[in-house]
Amino acid sequence: MKRSDVIELFTRLREIDPHPTTELNYTTPFELLVAVVLSAQATDVGVNKATKKLYPVANTPQAILALGEEGLKRYISTIGLFNAKAKNVIALCRLLIEQHASEVPHTREALEALPGVGRKTANVVLNTAFGEPTIAVDTHIFRVANRTGLAPGKDVRTVEDKLVKVIPAEFKQDAHHWLILHGRYVCKARKPDCPQCVIRDLCRYKDKTVAG
Repeated sequence: MKRSDVIELFTRLREIDPHPTTELNYTTPFELLVAVVLSAQATDVGVNKATKKLYPVANTPQAILALGEEGLKRYISTIGLFNAKAKNVIALCRLLIEQHASEVPHTREALEALPGVGRKTANVVLNTAFGEPTIAVDTHIFRVANRTGLAPGKDVRTVEDKLVKVIPAEFKQDAHHWLILHGRYVCKARKPDCPQCVIRDLCRYKDKTVAG
């Protein structure tokens, strides 16, 4: 995709949503970190339902650690893979207390060293909690980047690296939120809503859907 088209693409997405953010509910970096860990292979809606009950009871590393693995499971049992996630969150809380004075670290290396935290989760936390212009590539962004021709790649890291390279600096902070929301609500996996898409004329997807 030409640089002028990339600029136009993000300009249009910004016009319809000037201040995009995650759809996960949180009030602190720690709440965001836990929510993102819980969101793997789960919906934001499902995670929000669980954390709505969990966070009033326990929303610090000490409080969640005090719940214990079995206690935490009672709050997150509606989320997929909740057994493994409970184990990771408890271990994550212990590490934050022991190594980071109960604070969420601000570096990628320290974040990725936490149980259950991979590159995508680290990117979300760095971007959303700490204002860094990182790009977190999930299934939605991977699909949109490939379909549109914005940053085609066979794996998420290739797509991430290409997006970092092609997205102009003025759009980087909010870019992954725009792309996630676009993939979630417009450029959907099974049937993209091309007739309602604000970037359809810039998109290189060959199998565009039509109205009706």
